[in-house]
Amino acid sequence: MAGSLKRQNRHIPSHIIMLIWVFIVLFPLWVLLINSFKTRLTIYENPFWIPKQWNFKNYVTILRDGDFLTYFKNSFVVVVLSLVIVTVVTSLAGYALASWKSRFSSFFYFLLIAGMMLPIKIASIRLLEITRTLGLLNTIWSLPPIYVAMGIPVGVFILTTFVREIPKELMEAAYIDGATSWKVYHMIILPLIRPALATVAIYNLIPFWNDLWFPLIFINTEDQKTLLLGVTRLFGQYQTDWSKVLAVLTLSAIPVLALYLTMSQQFIKGVTAGAVKG
Repeated sequence: MAGSLKRQNRHIPSHIIMLIWVFIVLFPLWVLLINSFKTRLTIYENPFWIPKQWNFKNYVTILRDGDFLTYFKNSFVVVVLSLVIVTVVTSLAGYALASWKSRFSSFFYFLLIAGMMLPIKIASIRLLEITRTLGLLNTIWSLPPIYVAMGIPVGVFILTTFVREIPKELMEAAYIDGATSWKVYHMIILPLIRPALATVAIYNLIPFWNDLWFPLIFINTEDQKTLLLGVTRLFGQYQTDWSKVLAVLTLSAIPVLALYLTMSQQFIKGVTAGAVKG
């Protein structure tokens, strides 16, 4: 009994740290949510507590009178398309690099993951010229190629490492049975790397969804704007209706939270893979 109590007391500092971290994470979400139900003036009275009178007009106005649904649709299409391409390309690249027995495989691997150390924003002017040449300027289709380039380095890094952890005997047995490389990838590799794919998707979802830099540079047409770029319309020169801004941001956070909750188990498996041996 005494040993059990000692072990429990040993975890108390960890629990305290976790509680503090939970508060730090949830407090901005709390402020975001409760202030989205206040009016433009009452938001300044007590910004950290629930409103005296709940105001749903912010959400009604945004959904009915604004272009929120158009902005949301544009962001959704861009992000989903980018994530699908990133996960497919990086899973194929990870499988190829993990199976490629050559002195050049390490060179191509480090060449791909070098993008993790080079911020893509430094090439914004050149990317703008390329986008204009391709005729994609002022369209949402100018964004997926940029996001795919952003997501490939970390995706290759995670998935190549994950595929290398898969026992070689599984693939060798499949080859002996007459399976092609494509069938091995489809029947063996993909089911086993599902946690890593979830990790790559969630890791890239947030910077894709929250990106304002490239939509601001590439898109001026109103019906092609993404969600965060559309939010900038609510910022006035002399005053800003923060309650409506927070309402839009609350709605924009729902897809990120929904995807994380849907894939949380796979995400945890992916980030903890290899932490326990045996």
